[in-house]
Amino acid sequence: MILLTGFEPFGGADFNPSQAIAERAADILRRQGHQVITAELPCVFATAPATLAVLLERWRPRVAIGLGLAGGRKGLGLEKVAINHIDARIADNAGQQPIDVPVREDGANAYFSTLPLKASLQALGEPVDGSTPVDAAISYTAGSFVCNQVFYELMHHLGDVPETRAGFIHVPSMEATDPQMEDLSGAVATVARLALDNVAEPLYSAGTEF
Repeated sequence: MILLTGFEPFGGADFNPSQAIAERAADILRRQGHQVITAELPCVFATAPATLAVLLERWRPRVAIGLGLAGGRKGLGLEKVAINHIDARIADNAGQQPIDVPVREDGANAYFSTLPLKASLQALGEPVDGSTPVDAAISYTAGSFVCNQVFYELMHHLGDVPETRAGFIHVPSMEATDPQMEDLSGAVATVARLALDNVAEPLYSAGTEF
């Protein structure tokens, strides 16, 4: 079972591509014979973690990937680390704007993704199925808004479930009719499939200067 989550629109927008990409990626994976569940999470600090926890407990996925919108990105951001810190630059959809508070008072400082990020990056840049290469990079900050909170809660919840590979991917801002929507959906499906196949990470540098 694969779980893909996106978010509802936030910040006054009427569309969030993360949910649309989650649903399209799920369609691709289902056509390939995989079982997939999708869900739209609220962009609300107070309720998003509980919504996610219910999904994880109910479906117990082998792969769980959260998707979120990062307006300043040009391509996919394969997130490496979730931090135990919230510093909301805008209010969430419930009007709350927590500043300089932890995700969990008693939580670890950070959690790392267990998705095969480097293998995914390699596959997306050099697709073997003839599909279009996708602009993607490993990101070392998932921000400090609800996306990071959900990423952190996802990894915290699965800390005692090592057989489940999980992580978070940020998608760039786009309209529903953007032609790259299909390519990015296929890319997310590729990441999920590699995680399901439990591929090993290749040893090469994908680090950044900042």
